[in-house]
Amino acid sequence: MKSIAVFCGSSAGNDKVIFQDSYNLGKILAKRNIKLVYGGSKLGLMGQVAKGALDNGGEVTGVIPGFLKTKEVVHPNLPELITTKDMHERKLKMHDLSEGFIALPGGFGTFEELFEIITWAQLGLHHNPIGLLNSNAYYDELIAMLKTMVRKGLLKKANFDLLIIAEGAEELLDKMANFQPLPVPKWINKEQT
Repeated sequence: MKSIAVFCGSSAGNDKVIFQDSYNLGKILAKRNIKLVYGGSKLGLMGQVAKGALDNGGEVTGVIPGFLKTKEVVHPNLPELITTKDMHERKLKMHDLSEGFIALPGGFGTFEELFEIITWAQLGLHHNPIGLLNSNAYYDELIAMLKTMVRKGLLKKANFDLLIIAEGAEELLDKMANFQPLPVPKWINKEQT
């Protein structure tokens, strides 16, 4: 993988481990020569992952909708910043620029991005690995809920397995490098979405 989109919180939260893990992910991406594609903010966990990459000589592209592009939000030191008209275009651009996806801890926006990109994979619209960095057990309850969905027959195990889960960035990236996508469904194509 040459580029990974990272979805994460624009808030810093109150967990120092998660805050440090966000910086560490950016640092590891830079050390592995993997371009970081992210939401373009200087704030919160988003700012930390960008800082980790930039501090270690990494390549970083921010993608931000115009309405969020203010001096208080946008990262001022990005080598590349793409401005989109809205949130939907932002996600499409991040998808187009990336060969993999990682969700760090975050709120509703992070969940929405994660579930949309994994739904696209389930439908065969992309075949890129999707990682969930379960920093400091942040996603334990979500993982348990997904397993309940499988048990109740509302989520196929093969689709659950599209989500690559690890507690550390190095382990997650190693697992993502070995990802094998599902066969493409024959009943849907990109124009139908």
